Amino acid sequence: MSSKQIKTLIERHLPEAGLVDTALKGVQLYRVTDAMPCAPAVYEPTVVAIVSGVKEAVLDGERHVYDSSRYMCCPMTMPVEAGAPQASPEDPLIGALIALDGRVMTELSIEIETSTSSIRKPDGAAPQGLTLARWDADFTQALLRLLELLDSPTDAAVLGPGRLRELYYAVLKGEAGGAAKRAFGVGNEIARTIDYLSNRLNEPVTIDEMASQVGMSRAVFHRRFKEATKMSPIQFMKSMKLNNAAMKIAGGMTVNEAALDVGYVSSSQFSREFKRMYGKSPRQWSHTAQIPVGVM
Repeated sequence: MSSKQIKTLIERHLPEAGLVDTALKGVQLYRVTDAMPCAPAVYEPTVVAIVSGVKEAVLDGERHVYDSSRYMCCPMTMPVEAGAPQASPEDPLIGALIALDGRVMTELSIEIETSTSSIRKPDGAAPQGLTLARWDADFTQALLRLLELLDSPTDAAVLGPGRLRELYYAVLKGEAGGAAKRAFGVGNEIARTIDYLSNRLNEPVTIDEMASQVGMSRAVFHRRFKEATKMSPIQFMKSMKLNNAAMKIAGGMTVNEAALDVGYVSSSQFSREFKRMYGKSPRQWSHTAQIPVGVM
């Protein structure tokens, strides 16, 4: 019953296709009524919950397909391809996107470990870039309680932070909890490296520099990074740069501006690498690309 109530709430606040910010910080609602092929996107740390339709995210060739039975948790910034190839007016994609606040997620992760007297030491296991989790009762109820606040701006302002914390807690206790704790709790070196890199896309960053940031040898860092992201650090950096550039071009930025904005000083190198990844030149892309709604 709760999932139906969630769908009714979202439809009431978003009766037509689009993406809207809400009075709750970091919470967006979306409705997609036209098929949207998977396109380059960058996921920030987020949870995506769907109440109608089917969503796809592709990470390094691996397809993650989810619907109203499973939500998606992305605990780290990741370059992906995302879309809703099956969306239609008769079967729209409807859902909510909830940004994960790193400070609150870290606090909760440590509190959970402290309360069970089992603070986890770094175990060598890497966090997962994307993970799907079952809509269990705790997550469903927490999401419903959060979205019910949308009916009152005052309730949203006063109770919103607490209800978001409740939702985060449900995620950490659910099937996505292991990946989330590795990204936000003790031993979150790879997630911290990705955050460091994401804020320096237009700067030259070496593998040695990234490894030194988290106190690892180059070899250990390379292995753990690939375990977490399915890509080598070099592949990840290139995907992040090109996905960001593709989104900027689709949003109206010129090819040269987008290339410079993500750190390319050679337009010819940018064009070669762009075409190698997407099968189209940047200029061809600018005429055909669509940005996935909400970059979900």
